[in-house]
Amino acid sequence: MRVLVACEFSGIVRDAFAARGHDAWSCDLLPSDRPGKNHLIGDVRWWLKPVQGRARDPFNMPWDLMIAFPPCTYTCSSGLHWNTRRPERAALTEAALAFDRELLDAPIPRIALENPIGCISPRIRKPDQIVQPWMFGHPESKATCLWLKNLPLLVPTEVLPLPASGRWSNQTASGQNRLGPSVDRWKLRSATYAGIAKAMAEQWG
Repeated sequence: MRVLVACEFSGIVRDAFAARGHDAWSCDLLPSDRPGKNHLIGDVRWWLKPVQGRARDPFNMPWDLMIAFPPCTYTCSSGLHWNTRRPERAALTEAALAFDRELLDAPIPRIALENPIGCISPRIRKPDQIVQPWMFGHPESKATCLWLKNLPLLVPTEVLPLPASGRWSNQTASGQNRLGPSVDRWKLRSATYAGIAKAMAEQWG
């Protein structure tokens, strides 16, 4: 299949599909963390559908599957409380939701959109599924919503038991994420877990 992984700079999901023989491409405003691979730099909407009159090159072919990871800065639950205090931020939430709708409505037969719990559910539709890293072999917690089009639910591949401490390895005693402030914190938290990427490639590919 021709697979487009939208808004991904890590290359983790792209490479999971490529490892199974698919023609997989990632696309993001940032360069790929794994150079030398199939990566498109720019606004993904430019590549969502073939453009009449453009050469029939690898960037202008129909896609069979898109997995999208749109930015969640202005749609996730943890930041929505700022919208009532800062009207300009509320406008950014509306723009983010419009982008999410464009991705879900793209002319691609199979689509998965991933985001944390937030306002996509009440404003667009409820997710088809919520998955956790610990369902796919990672001893960590990160509730991840999936909105699916013509795709089956992901089947957990390796469900891990909760540690005796009562919290996952990425959690503090209070249940917060233990990853401390840093320049790369947003980047580290946005990367897809390899176990989930592998399950997507095996089950959707």
